[in-house]
Amino acid sequence: MTKVLVDNKEIDVPPEFTLLQACEEAGAEIPRFCFHDRLSIAGNCRMCLIEVKGGPPKPTASCAMSVRDLRPGPNGEPPAMFTNTPMVKKAREGVMEFLLINHPLDCPICDQGGECDLQDQAMAFGVDSSRYGENKRAVEDKYIGPLVKTSMNRCIHCTRCVRFTAEVAGTGDMGAIGRGEDMEITTYLESAMTSELQGNITDLCPVGALLPAPQSFRARAWEMQKTQTIDVMDAVGSAIRVDTRGREVMRILPRVNEAVNEEWISDKTRQIVDGLRAQRLDRPYLRENGKLRPATWPEAFAAIAAKVKTTPAARIGAIAGDLASVEEIYALKGLMASLGSANIDCRQDGAKLDPKLGRASYIFNATIAGIEEADALLIVGANPRKEAPVLNARIRKRWLRGNFPIGLIGEQVDLTYPYKYIGAGPDSLSPDTVKAPDSCKKPMLILGQGALARPDGAAVLARAIEVATASRAISDGWNGFSVLHTAAARVGALDLGFTPGEGGLDAAAMAGGGVDVLFNLGADEIEIAPGAFVIYQGSHGDAGAHRADVILPGAAYTEKSGTWVNTEGRVQQGERAAFPPGAAREDWAILRALSEAVGHKLPFDSLGALRAALYRDFPGMALIDAIPASPAFNAAGLKAGAPDKAPFISTVRDFYLTNAIARASAVMAECSALARGRARQAAE
Repeated sequence: MTKVLVDNKEIDVPPEFTLLQACEEAGAEIPRFCFHDRLSIAGNCRMCLIEVKGGPPKPTASCAMSVRDLRPGPNGEPPAMFTNTPMVKKAREGVMEFLLINHPLDCPICDQGGECDLQDQAMAFGVDSSRYGENKRAVEDKYIGPLVKTSMNRCIHCTRCVRFTAEVAGTGDMGAIGRGEDMEITTYLESAMTSELQGNITDLCPVGALLPAPQSFRARAWEMQKTQTIDVMDAVGSAIRVDTRGREVMRILPRVNEAVNEEWISDKTRQIVDGLRAQRLDRPYLRENGKLRPATWPEAFAAIAAKVKTTPAARIGAIAGDLASVEEIYALKGLMASLGSANIDCRQDGAKLDPKLGRASYIFNATIAGIEEADALLIVGANPRKEAPVLNARIRKRWLRGNFPIGLIGEQVDLTYPYKYIGAGPDSLSPDTVKAPDSCKKPMLILGQGALARPDGAAVLARAIEVATASRAISDGWNGFSVLHTAAARVGALDLGFTPGEGGLDAAAMAGGGVDVLFNLGADEIEIAPGAFVIYQGSHGDAGAHRADVILPGAAYTEKSGTWVNTEGRVQQGERAAFPPGAAREDWAILRALSEAVGHKLPFDSLGALRAALYRDFPGMALIDAIPASPAFNAAGLKAGAPDKAPFISTVRDFYLTNAIARASAVMAECSALARGRARQAAE
């Protein structure tokens, strides 16, 4: 640590801190536009000027100089910095005057109004007049894709967007052309950006040059109610903020969570807003004479009760979907237990994961933040860029630090960082072919659903654990064996044991005709054969609703308070931001009312009572924002056997259309069409 003086206040800071960070550590406010904690230093806006005692007789850009570069006083006094002297004030006013020379005076019609860094800092650090009388520069707006709207007259060339796409996203979509006054920020030939994280540049932009296109001119920041909750578009569990106006979700923004998503979210997380409104189920439906008709809740419950009471327990089953919260899965499990059925499953993709093998066999043991501690990585049967873009950005962040060899077994795809391609299938996964360098202390293995959701998934799991153990990825004090899930509900359901009981059928057997009555809790990614009486409970009119005999309208994830467990086993709680449309209700409440109709009343009448029972049966679910301790592998339960030779294929074929909400979104459909077009061009 190094002692420094900031405005005559002595503090200790690490020598690698920039002067800007040191000043903020002392409580001083330093304006900035180009500097960002997670991006490289550009030093081109000059707004962060301060005075350094003993330095040059001019202001110093505090973002571009580190504490270790400061000289002590003549008698060994700590280096001194000043953030509020007349020199600093005059310098900042001059910089702000230059920044506003070409900036258009369109604050009243700018969507960034009320959240604009330039607006705020002009008020705090600028002056009330300008000495510039010439015409302002004009720049044409650029097309850079359907997710980001440009107004390049406002651009101040901070280059945050350029550095983000080059460093964090790894695609290098944005760049600059021209020099001086003619410099413009754009994509190559004004083509659409290709990153799955491109929407984050709208958060980084300190002015109104880059704005989210789907939300353009729809609402003002001060009109919206802000709710902190959890994302369910993938299994990362990113921290998000949902902004609503009245009953309508207007936008979704990231929240800072260093342990999970830092401050980034994927484009699917951000822009499925229109999917939350489209194709919604807002009333119960009954199928009569082959057609669905609107019904009342009592009618729907009566039809279900009549069917359940005449069906043997062994012919009743339930499948939980990928977006369901822990609370409704727990309620459904209780209902099935009261009916005497062991036919329950949450693995609609057929993944060969089993809670009986121990929690460590199905979670991301290294943790997402732990990726930064790893010193080698093997990816098996996964495409992190499509399955978990935010987690992939964390892998890239670790790769940028160097000394991080990466190997891949599976599809040869662009992951935004280089890797050694080892092979396509299980033949390449063995202790003989995969060895971590001797210098590695914390090697890591990521096992994707492409390796597990196949008939030989159990054998692949056993082989992967064998390889992880042999390569020291599983050792004392470090568990680098990490399963990358794609479904937000999967880990929580496995924690609850929502898998077939003694003699029970799995999801494939139930969907294939093994049951006569099937409770479908939002499972839209599985095809159900004709014959069974299907009760679909979900929020959107997707594949599950089309196959249903009775539809019970549920709530989307933004419309209920629920618990989700992310891929690393972290228990997280989301809050309700809006209310379900029409007659739709929260899913746990629907199951509670249904249980009474079928004569097996569940023992809770409120969400609080349900959670009390949940925490009593599964104490780990009460550890919000924590990762409960995971028991070691139950190696005795692993199935020995040789996997087949089929290559691993990622379960996510289209990043933008992975669930019912995304498939209802016109914005996601446009992004999907663009991605398919790029893939066709690349193939040609």
